[in-house]
Order: sequence, then C-alpha cells, then structure tokens
Amino acid sequence: MRAAAALAALMLLSACEAPAEHNALAADDHASDFPQAHRPVAKIVSSRWSDEESRDRLKEAAEVMNRAGVAPGMTVADIGAGEGYYTIRLAARVGMKGRVLAEDIVPEVRNALAERVNRERLDNVSVRLGDAADPKLPSNSFDRVFMVHMYHEIEEPYEFLWNLRPSLKPGGQVIVVDADRPTEAHGTPPALLRCEFGAVGYQLVRIERMPNAGGYFAAFEARGPRPEPRDIKGCRSQ
Repeated sequence: MRAAAALAALMLLSACEAPAEHNALAADDHASDFPQAHRPVAKIVSSRWSDEESRDRLKEAAEVMNRAGVAPGMTVADIGAGEGYYTIRLAARVGMKGRVLAEDIVPEVRNALAERVNRERLDNVSVRLGDAADPKLPSNSFDRVFMVHMYHEIEEPYEFLWNLRPSLKPGGQVIVVDADRPTEAHGTPPALLRCEFGAVGYQLVRIERMPNAGGYFAAFEARGPRPEPRDIKGCRSQ
C-alpha cells in the first residue's frame, strides 16, 4: 500500500514534465552562452549544515517554513537536500495532499536520503538525483523551491537559475537561506545573491536577517520573460 502511494506521488510529479519553456530550449544547446560566475565556489564538504537537534532547538525549519508561507497541499522542492532535515519537515507541513521533491547531486547522499524517506514512510516525498547546472525539475509544478545553505556551492548560477525558472507555478517562490559572508567561506553576500537572481529575471520579494538559521532568509519570484542566455549580464563578487 505504501509503495503504491509513493509511486502515485512520483507519477504526479512526473506528469508535470511537459514540453514547456524548459524543454523547448534544451539546456545543453545554451550551456556555452551563459556568463561565468565571477566569484569563488565553495566545495561541498558535508551533507549537513548542523545537527538536526540543534536546529530544532532554534526552531529553524519551522520559522523558515512560516516565513515562506508553506501550507498543507503545496508542492515544494528541496534542492541540495543532504540528509533531509528540511525534506522531512516539509513533508509533515504540506501533508498527504501535498508533495515534496528532494534532490541532491551526490549519488551516495541521494541514496541515503531515499533510504531515510522509505524508513520513515514518507509517501508524499520523491527523491531524485540532480545535476550541478540543471535541477531538471518538472515544469509549472512548484509553489516553493528551497535552497538552504547550498547556493554558494553552485558552480554555474546563471545556468542553474535559468533552468530552474520554468519549474515554478505562477506566484511560486525560490527560498534561499544562507550566511552573509564570502562564497569561499560558505556563504553568499546578499548583494551578490540579489544581483545573480536579478540577472536571470527574478525579483526579490523579501530578505530578512535570520540568526537562528545562520544568516538570512530571502524569497524571489520570476518576473517577466526569461532572458536569453547570451543576454544575461554576469555579476562581480560583492
């Protein structure tokens, strides 16, 4: 019964795969057109930012989800999910009428998270392997896309954000939680974050200090047409 429910959840997300904006312009055809990131890229050093007990004592996930407006029935993505701290808590918040897609680019981490999801019987969660420059999310599917303490690890931010845009539903938001420090020190200065998102046609909705999450909370929406890759202007590290 549980396997059937999990399959149904996966089929629901897969059914959103349509020849829409993302598939109409194959990412591989445009990879060379994107500007390079003029900033250091932090290396992936761990599948966790901090231990879950410490984060829960600070009510980190609960407050982030509250600020993001996560509600029952939503479809959300957890990019760079790691060990699944947010995945597990997002699944509880959206409930069985909602869906969570958890993604990581490290196969071993993805596999460990899939085992945890199965062990905890989270039938509203699907786990998949992503790509460093393309999350390969189904089009027009997500109310919220979370990137928590991982944005500074993205090597091709303009290509990644460009490929991410079509996955958002109208009014959908990308939620970033990161530290206010240089990218090589595992953070992203807010001015740089705003510039890189803005270059791909995202508008900052809100940004707030959030010490209990290690830095700040930011929310972006895609506004206007998605720019052509060759028209994107890269940002200098700030």
